[in-house]
Amino acid sequence: MNPVSPSHFLPPDAMGLRCLDFQGLGTACQIKFREPRQHRALQFAADALDWIGKFEARFSRFRPDSMVSRINAAAGQGWVETDAETDQLLDIADGMFHLTEGIMDPTLLPLLRIWDWKALHERLPDPARVTQALQLTGWEKVERRPGAVRLPEAGMGLDFGGFGKELAVDALSKLAQNAGIADFLIDLGRDVFAQGSNGTHPFWHIGIEDGNAPGNCWGGLAINGRAVSSSGNYARKFTHHGISYGHILDPRTGWPVPRGMSAVTVIAPTCLEAGIYSTAVFVLGTRKGLALASRARGVAVCAQSEQGIDGTLDFGQWLVKAA
Repeated sequence: MNPVSPSHFLPPDAMGLRCLDFQGLGTACQIKFREPRQHRALQFAADALDWIGKFEARFSRFRPDSMVSRINAAAGQGWVETDAETDQLLDIADGMFHLTEGIMDPTLLPLLRIWDWKALHERLPDPARVTQALQLTGWEKVERRPGAVRLPEAGMGLDFGGFGKELAVDALSKLAQNAGIADFLIDLGRDVFAQGSNGTHPFWHIGIEDGNAPGNCWGGLAINGRAVSSSGNYARKFTHHGISYGHILDPRTGWPVPRGMSAVTVIAPTCLEAGIYSTAVFVLGTRKGLALASRARGVAVCAQSEQGIDGTLDFGQWLVKAA
């Protein structure tokens, strides 16, 4: 990525907060932080952009020369050698799959190719194509050995988009902490980690978007030392014959999650955990989703559905007035 110059930064505001806005990982990103020394602020911003650029180059399926694209291109053929960083992501994918009982499945790329959210949906995909793509999914099919991975069937494919942004949030949070920055908020496409103070309160104020009225917040969160992730179909969806179809797929059916859930917000120690559980609860629904999340230590969940708002008992301790 290009180096950060002083022109990228507006002067710190009255609270001493700096703001860095950029595009990365396919979404709008923002980092707010307090660092009075200009050279230290520029160095942290440059390090953050450099990390994002390298991560995207290595693991984006939209980059033809990325590691993920190399693995996908070899599907149905031989083994692909992997390095320690790739093995770590594959380990995370494996743990995520088993933790959510198969709901978070990194092998959904064949289905994602059919449900192309960037294209205009004038008609639904052929159900037979969805069924064929579904047969090419399943993390349990992925073969691994030390330093190598193999997708045994042609047409299979990996996509780390289900947890890549969350991993990046956690990585940038560690960068900030290692740089000695006490007050910061990392926001990558609404996957957030907040630490310290926003200058007015000893926490950061994060709104909870209303899944039934996008653009409005029904409540707010006072966050310090925690991550927040939300899942919902209100941002990316299309309507066909009066029925709304969202972008979150159910790996058990190959089709978008049916109507019922509006939005899920999760607070957790790490953004990876928050993102995993927000998606899993959205797919599973309120009853099964909250039962799954209740087994996780330090994870608080709020689920908004057509029936109302429900959640774990500890979610309420983070609530404040809407941002």
